[in-house]
Amino acid sequence: MIRVRKEAIQKDRIEPYFEQWENLSKEIYAAHDERDSKKAKNLMEQGIALFEELMVNTSDTDVEELLVHEEYEGMPLNGMERFQFIKSRPGQYACYVQLDELFKEVKKRFARLRVQK
Repeated sequence: MIRVRKEAIQKDRIEPYFEQWENLSKEIYAAHDERDSKKAKNLMEQGIALFEELMVNTSDTDVEELLVHEEYEGMPLNGMERFQFIKSRPGQYACYVQLDELFKEVKKRFARLRVQK
């Protein structure tokens, strides 16, 4: 298991990722609402990259991308499978909903890990 780095999950260090996702999320929702699948897909790809950056930067690893076959302490239950699903179909609304849920779950998980560590 790849552990989180305690200093990397401090609120002031991770909050910018979640703020950036909030802004991006609103744009993705609007793109889906307008039925602009190309724009939604491009924005989702940015969101996917942001999530991957968050997970890599908070994990105790030198690798600069998520390792599919590894278990990450900061990743929610079956999070990697969900993330792979999202990456395979970034233009779908269901994937946007899943990515939004992953961000919410990771935020809660990091808060719990901060208290435990």
